Amino acid sequence: MSLTEVFPSFEILPPKKVEAAEPGGNPPALVLVKDSAALTELEYAKTLSAMAGIAFVELIDYPIDRTAISLVAAAICRRHEVLPLRINNGRLVLAMADPGNVIAIDDVRAAARMQVEAVGVTRSDLLGAIDRYLRADDELNDLTSALIETNAPADTNDYGIMESPDGDAPIVRFVNLLVSQAIQDHASDIHIEPAEHDVRVRYRIDGVLHEMQNAPKSIQNGVISRLKIMSDIDIAERRKPQDGRMSVRHGGRKIDLRVATLPTVWGEKIVMRILDNPNSSLDVRDLALLDRNFKAYETSYSKPYGMILVTGPTGSGKSTTLYTTLSAVAKPEINVITVEDPVEYRMDGINQVQVNPKAGLTFASALRSILRSDPDVVLIGEIRDHETAQIAVEASLTGHLVLSTLHTNDAPSAITRLTEMDIEPFLVGSALDCVVAQRLARRLCEHCKLPVVHQAQYLKDLRFGFNPDLQPPTIYQPVGCTSCSGTGYRGRIGIHEVMTVTEEIERLAVSRASSAEIGRLAREQGMLTLREDGWAKVQLGLTSVEEILRVVA
Repeated sequence: MSLTEVFPSFEILPPKKVEAAEPGGNPPALVLVKDSAALTELEYAKTLSAMAGIAFVELIDYPIDRTAISLVAAAICRRHEVLPLRINNGRLVLAMADPGNVIAIDDVRAAARMQVEAVGVTRSDLLGAIDRYLRADDELNDLTSALIETNAPADTNDYGIMESPDGDAPIVRFVNLLVSQAIQDHASDIHIEPAEHDVRVRYRIDGVLHEMQNAPKSIQNGVISRLKIMSDIDIAERRKPQDGRMSVRHGGRKIDLRVATLPTVWGEKIVMRILDNPNSSLDVRDLALLDRNFKAYETSYSKPYGMILVTGPTGSGKSTTLYTTLSAVAKPEINVITVEDPVEYRMDGINQVQVNPKAGLTFASALRSILRSDPDVVLIGEIRDHETAQIAVEASLTGHLVLSTLHTNDAPSAITRLTEMDIEPFLVGSALDCVVAQRLARRLCEHCKLPVVHQAQYLKDLRFGFNPDLQPPTIYQPVGCTSCSGTGYRGRIGIHEVMTVTEEIERLAVSRASSAEIGRLAREQGMLTLREDGWAKVQLGLTSVEEILRVVA
């Protein structure tokens, strides 16, 4: 069957016309186009299945048999991008994004020792299912059991350096599996925590810590030494905290990890922050700002000068917001310089400076230097003290766009926080253009969220500003499925409070008004509070009431 027989109303374009449709990959041999729009991934997968004469399935609703999965090695599945689904009448049903890959079918047939029945799936669904079902947990369990059987003494350090040429030493494999599994699970942090009798491993996924594979106490020093070596940290120093950085390759991508050690009573705890660079794919629109907030924020960062502050607690997505904004304003014709501690994400075309207090390179000294380097846009990792704040304010008043972060609970508090740092109120009012306070809430899983209608009185009691005279809206609650690992949530979404510094707010700043007064005026001028923004996203079906109550006071 040909493409034109499957889709008679579509036009076949040669590959050169659609190379841009698949960045980073090879263009397909043929692409169907209708109304000047390329086929969606789903349509393309269905087309390939129809041409190959095989059935098409959607994996999210397909019952997958783990017995069938165990018949084929994970390495083969990942290499050929296939996944066994079940056994049907003595034949192995195999999900394939490329039904024409006969080499993959031959390898699976040889590994499973049975005939193969191919079915078509979309590539994104297939890769997601591979990550869910071909986890490293079983291999970690086997490896842990093997390490326990070796009965290594608890104070050994040899495991960290006994790396064979093939990289298959037990400790090396154990560490590699831990990091690889965390990246597959979209974790933001890996916690390796020594306890009295074992070593606890936890992943922070969507802002919540999940306990994973525990390791035997006997390999504690070996794992810690291995991670220190990879991060270029002094393995002999165990008495004080240390910081380092390492890079790994996963799925063809280079991923950086920021590593921090902390001495505890049972040994050194290690926390690894996975720095999966967001600026390569994120657009400011992807930050999930509501229309009112997006327009206010876009107006501010589009100006050639002024100060923009992003506030919130640690782990609230401030760095992602700043880097995404930076990628929107960075152009070849302007000079962008950042001062950070540490440099979290490497960006092309940006001059990034790493703070080094031991060498005398502090935020303040670095700022004084870079202002002599003719910058147009300056990003400061964090405003921590009076000197840094003073230079940042002066830079914004002398024709520079300054982006930075500050630790405050809401947007209006940023003004009072700067005045508490002994910055003159009239300078704060003149320099500051916009403040964004934000939090991160878990996003509801699109595959299993359940619509519910609450009573009007219940919604009124939540203090979301709901009018009890109106019909209660349909909102969603988490359920849990295979796609979200039973949590009901998959990914996170930003909750924002965007305050533009108007003339009236500037007058309040000059008069040293309290943050409550500033907040009251900002709300009168249309600012949505964090709670109101969260409620709007609940009504849009993006998150749940429980999540907003968890992250917003």
